[in-house]
Amino acid sequence: MQCQGSVSRLGVIRRSNLLLHEKLLLSVRAVSGRHRCHSILSKDTFRAGRPVFLLAKSHGIYGTFTSQRTQSGIVTDPIQQHRQRLSAWFSCLPTEERHFGPSFALDSIHIDPVIRESSPEDILRPLSELTWQAQLQSPLCPQSMSVSQLFQPNAAGKPIRSVVLYGTVGTGKSTLIRKLVLDWCHGRKSEFQLIIPLSCEDLSQVTAPISLTRLIGKKYVHLRELLPTMQHYSGVLFILNSLEWMNLDFRMACTELCSDPNEPMPPAAILVNLLRGYLLPEANVLVTTRPSALSRIPRKYTGRFAEICGFSDMELQKMYFHLRLGHRDADPRETENLAEMLSRNLEHHSQLAAACFLPSYCWLTCATLHLLYYAKPDESPMTLTGIYTTFLRLNFAGEVLDITHPSKISLMLYVARTVGKLAYEGCNSRRTKFTESDITKCFHLQMNSEEELNLLNVFRSDAFRFFLTPCVQPGQESFFVFTIPAMQEYLAALYVVLGENKTALQRLGKELSEVISKAGEDVMAIVNVLSKFLPLRIFTLFNLLRVVPRLYGRVSGQSRENIAQMMTAEMFREEDSYNDDVLDQISYSILGLEGPLQPAEEDNYGRQEAFELYPIFMAGLLSRQNRAMLNQLGCTIMNMDALKITSALKKHLLKRSLRRLPPSELMDFLFFLYEFQNPSFSAVLVNSLRDLDLSTVRMTPIKCNVVAAVIGGTGKLLTDADLSSCHLDPDAIHTLAPVLWRCQNVNLHMNALGPDSCREIKELLLHPDCAISSLRLCNNPLEPEGAQLIVEGLAGNSSLKYLSLLRTDLGDEGAEILANNLGKNKNLQELNLAYNGIHDQAALRLGEVASRHPTLSRVHLYFNELSDSGLRDLQSMGDVRVIVSLTEGSDASRHWSLILRELKANAGGWDQARMGAHLTLLLRDLQSSRAMTGNLWRKVRILRVETEVKRMLSRIQGGKL
Repeated sequence: MQCQGSVSRLGVIRRSNLLLHEKLLLSVRAVSGRHRCHSILSKDTFRAGRPVFLLAKSHGIYGTFTSQRTQSGIVTDPIQQHRQRLSAWFSCLPTEERHFGPSFALDSIHIDPVIRESSPEDILRPLSELTWQAQLQSPLCPQSMSVSQLFQPNAAGKPIRSVVLYGTVGTGKSTLIRKLVLDWCHGRKSEFQLIIPLSCEDLSQVTAPISLTRLIGKKYVHLRELLPTMQHYSGVLFILNSLEWMNLDFRMACTELCSDPNEPMPPAAILVNLLRGYLLPEANVLVTTRPSALSRIPRKYTGRFAEICGFSDMELQKMYFHLRLGHRDADPRETENLAEMLSRNLEHHSQLAAACFLPSYCWLTCATLHLLYYAKPDESPMTLTGIYTTFLRLNFAGEVLDITHPSKISLMLYVARTVGKLAYEGCNSRRTKFTESDITKCFHLQMNSEEELNLLNVFRSDAFRFFLTPCVQPGQESFFVFTIPAMQEYLAALYVVLGENKTALQRLGKELSEVISKAGEDVMAIVNVLSKFLPLRIFTLFNLLRVVPRLYGRVSGQSRENIAQMMTAEMFREEDSYNDDVLDQISYSILGLEGPLQPAEEDNYGRQEAFELYPIFMAGLLSRQNRAMLNQLGCTIMNMDALKITSALKKHLLKRSLRRLPPSELMDFLFFLYEFQNPSFSAVLVNSLRDLDLSTVRMTPIKCNVVAAVIGGTGKLLTDADLSSCHLDPDAIHTLAPVLWRCQNVNLHMNALGPDSCREIKELLLHPDCAISSLRLCNNPLEPEGAQLIVEGLAGNSSLKYLSLLRTDLGDEGAEILANNLGKNKNLQELNLAYNGIHDQAALRLGEVASRHPTLSRVHLYFNELSDSGLRDLQSMGDVRVIVSLTEGSDASRHWSLILRELKANAGGWDQARMGAHLTLLLRDLQSSRAMTGNLWRKVRILRVETEVKRMLSRIQGGKL
């Protein structure tokens, strides 16, 4: 009865879960068409619950499962309880994943990578027989299979008991297992009745013998009643994740046979007997591993080899990007635009499509786009170096290159020493393409040690393709490039800050210093004893042994000085001074540029992208947060080394940062300081800045956050802040507010700021510590609504002296608003309202109010819709100087050069025909004034102004202004 009740309850739950799953699939299919949509995450997402699991699947359990009864009398099915706990555990996402925006539910959104069946002959071929080029030319995946097909009978109809699912780093093995478990937990895998997750990494740390039932019971108390009779169950599937952590020995002399799940054994012996089929022979086994560990399982114990091929279809990549970018907090139009640009670039940029073959690199691409486009004003986004370090931590944290090797060297440290060396030499020689001989040289293929050669073979099979791939450009297929271009700069920076860029003499000196230091300690201990019986002068020579380590310490200190010099030199390379800033370069590399590029331009763009991130990554790797993550990867940067590099770097940067930098280079320098994440270090360097010139830099959310974080937190007062033509919006003004209200002269010219932006400008002016004395808002569509907000800000402001509202679409309504409220401000000295479509009545009203203002001395009203009589009336105003024309009666205006200068400065955003018409009218006035005057000097002055106006008219008509 208990069995029937349990089974019926399971059936009801399974049917309800299946209905829910069908609804989810229907909603997802509406977006993705014919493809199955779920989410691919990085390897460490599988580890979110920590520890990583070893998973078990069953085709069906045919036995009596006893239900558990709680103290309250409620009967709880242990299987259902197990499903709920596994679902909660496997649904957890790492903090780094949640930080990037959407928290995807892996059980409802997922895109399966391609899985293909392979033969032992393909996977066990010695790498020594293959060149680096041939190794990466893996066979295509013409016939793919799903996870549910892994245990179907083979072509000969023979049942499959065990499957080995393998793939290189980053292909999505762990994520696929997570998805399998969650599907089972939610009733979407009806052929599975029980999954018992454990971890091969955890099992490798267990030293004492333990039984299988005891091992399971310790982790899952709610399954203890089922374990005593487990050997009678059929259809149990164990999924052994990351088998590379276990050193299995299938020889009978080393691992005895055991069929009793209650008998204590070493964990390796448990796995060997499971794979042999001697322990729980009715159970199925799914093994996930890196390719290097495939040889540890004899062929006769494996029913099927299956390889995860990643996103070999570009459509899978596009589906992933669309789902990954489209989260609930994002603007749907912006998401659609990003996805469309990314899709076009995938089709155009075949190297990027080759990189996105790995699901983990798709994750990195989306994380970078979240940084570039979804940074929120009130949040401190992750640094770019932090994203790359997190990416490597999610894929390599705790990973040992070869568990059987005595050194137990971490996989990431091996990468830093080998691939990092290749990346470093490429950055030094300004190259992004490498030949086979370059790789051979950096990986030291001419080795004398068998152990070193074995380590290299493990790296080649497991992780080489993660970092390097053949170039796909026609005619350059024999070259290798980094799978993600920025990864070259990151690994080169890591190679430098780890101190691996030592010469052979420096390495030898370090080894000798350590040997002599240890020997010196022993000798000095003997000397101290003998000195009590013999004259100390005899042993004076031995004191020299203490000098050697100190001398080497000074030499190593000089190497840290060299690192600081290298960072400074790379940061301020003259040939990079007028490139786009690095954040735009990253955006272009992912989304592409609008319009086709010429081959020469494309090569030049690649050079820009390849090297300007190099010093920025070096700074980012020295930050405390990234050093902590690198330590988890086995790449330790000592605190003392970081301190000495920072001290030397401060000295070098202070000399270079005093120079005036081009806007894009200044943005890179601020980004450099932001990546460093050292407020006291940044404050010293920011204090050397006198002004902030970021004109023409496209100020995206991340750039605004960078500027606000680096400058806004220091309390630095700046003389000028030029943010003209920066594509600012209200959010940008809000983010930059801590910087702007501390600047004396703020230029927001030509940013398409509308009335909504004026709310943020009003808050700037009303800030109690506002230091703005000059504010230029010209060539922005503020309109009358914006003018109302501006005058509200002026009413409570006491610092502003000059306000330019030139060509801000105010019209007569805006001029009236200013006239009605101008008296509330008692400090304004100059107001520019040129080119605003203001007519006589509103202009005269404004002039009258200005004449009564206690401090206002100059009002600009030229290029407005004024009649001749209106011009004369305005010119005859009393104390206030109203500038309306190039002439004043029969003489040239004293402000003619100011008017023409404003014209030249703003000509790019004005209507050329309308500007030409205004200049023609001004030229007519000049000619009329020259004819009226009899003073020779006045004629000469007017003629000079006429010449300038004619020259400008000629340039406008020729389209050159």
